[in-house]
Amino acid sequence: MKVGFIGTGTMGTLLIESFIRSGALCPEQVIASNRSMDKVNRLAGLYPGLSPVNSNREVAEQSDIIFLCVRPLVFKTVIDEIKGTALPGQIIISITSPVLLRHLENALPSKIAKAIPSITNSMLSGSMLCIYGERMASEDIEMLDRLFAHIAKPVRIQETHTRAASDLSSCGPAFLAYFVQKLAEAATEVSGLPKEEATRLVSEMVLGTGKLLTEGKYTPESLLDHVALPGGIIEAGLHLMERELDTVFLPLLRATYRKYNEDVEKIDSMFFGKIADCAAANQPD
Repeated sequence: MKVGFIGTGTMGTLLIESFIRSGALCPEQVIASNRSMDKVNRLAGLYPGLSPVNSNREVAEQSDIIFLCVRPLVFKTVIDEIKGTALPGQIIISITSPVLLRHLENALPSKIAKAIPSITNSMLSGSMLCIYGERMASEDIEMLDRLFAHIAKPVRIQETHTRAASDLSSCGPAFLAYFVQKLAEAATEVSGLPKEEATRLVSEMVLGTGKLLTEGKYTPESLLDHVALPGGIIEAGLHLMERELDTVFLPLLRATYRKYNEDVEKIDSMFFGKIADCAAANQPD
C-alpha cells in the first residue's frame, strides 16, 4: 500500500512522522509533494526510502491513499491538478475542516473521507476525528481506523459537528496551552516562583489530570467533588472561576464558528461558483 501526502507543512509533516514513528507505515510506503521541495527533501533525508516527488499529480498517480494537507483556499487548485488521475478505487482524505465531503465528492470519482488531526497525535495520543463519505466501503473504514489507531484514538463524528469537535480536539491544545501559560505567569507574579518551574508544574498537572479523566474513571464533575472540599482553598478558587470564566466559552466557540462558516462559503464559491448554504444553522446558540 502506497500512501501519498500532498502538502508537508505543519500537519502534513506531523502525520508522516507520526505514522512512521508508530510503525503504521514504512518510509518506503510514503510519497510526498509540497510547493517547497526543501521540506519534502528534508523528510526524505530523515526517513530514507520516503519518495519525494515534484508534483501533486505524481502523488495521485502513485498512491492508494492520498492525504490532502493544504490550506482551505488552496484546495480547488490541488483538486484541479489531480482530478485527471484520481481513480474510483483510491481513498482521498482531507484534513481541513471547512472542506466538506460534498466539495470533494462532486469534483472527484474517488472514495472520500475527512480526518481532522491534532498536534497531540505527534505524541501518539489524542483524537483523530473521522468522517466518511458514502463511497467508503466498510472494509475501507476499518482499514483507516486501524491506520489512525497507531497515532490517535479514531472518533467518528457527523460532519455537522466538525467545527465543535475540532475546537475540542484540534484547537483545544492551543486553548489549553494558553491557560497553562497564564496560570504559570500568575504564579510567578504572585509568589516569585520561577516561570520555568511554574510552567513545568502546571504542565505536569495537566498531564495527570488528563489521565484521571481518561484512565482514572473520573468525570469532570466527580473530580471536582473529590478535591474541592467545602470551605477550602480549591472551592474559593472555583467560585472566582465560575464568575470570571463562565461567559468565556460560548463567545470563544462562536468566534471559531464564524471563521469556519466564512471559509466554507469561500470554498463553496470556488467549487460551485456560488455561495451555497453553509453550516450557519449549526452555530451554537
